[in-house]
Amino acid sequence: MITLYGIKNCDTMKKARAWLDARGVAFAFHDYKASGIDRNALARWVAEHSWEVVLNRAGTTFRALPDADRQGLDADRAITLMLAQPAMIKRPVLDLGDRTIVGFKPEIYEAALI
Repeated sequence: MITLYGIKNCDTMKKARAWLDARGVAFAFHDYKASGIDRNALARWVAEHSWEVVLNRAGTTFRALPDADRQGLDADRAITLMLAQPAMIKRPVLDLGDRTIVGFKPEIYEAALI
């Protein structure tokens, strides 16, 4: 089963969901802001893509952090930040079972699913 992870009201999430729906791709949706995220899942994403890809440093949640929290990041510290504030996780994360896709680009979804 495919799972789409993200935040319900995010514009990029809405685009990804609409893309999947328009192509009849069945998926479960996990709102990690409302339901949280499992440390093991987050660690798998970081291992697959790197914390630099999974952590949304451009978002307002990350930018609002004190400078001390944004300095000297590594995988463990980034995971701890994302667990505490899931809005810092880049979205969407599409879990295909054997791999994940971080972010939404129609051509990447097309290549992976169609």
